Amino acid sequence: MAASISPVVGDWYTMPGGQQFEVVAIDEEDGVVAIQYFDGELDEIELDAWAESGIFASPPPEDWTGAYEDLERDDLGYTDMNMRPDGHQPFMVEDLDPDE
Repeated sequence: MAASISPVVGDWYTMPGGQQFEVVAIDEEDGVVAIQYFDGELDEIELDAWAESGIFASPPPEDWTGAYEDLERDDLGYTDMNMRPDGHQPFMVEDLDPDE
């Protein structure tokens, strides 16, 4: 079996079955690692069990919206990037004053 890696808050890991999660807290006093799965579900893993589990480090998911299943693309604000308030003209390069 490969050597166990230590959990780090904010890092992503994958369980041997393929389930991906992020470490959100480590409680050394109680001996648990608090984790959040990609779908948003929270769970805990005992530090002793972590060492024996076969968990390995993995990159964070590209689609960070996994925990927000009801989120629509419009909610992200990406579609409103080119909109300006009423009455405002778009900024033009010609509007720059070269003396400033």
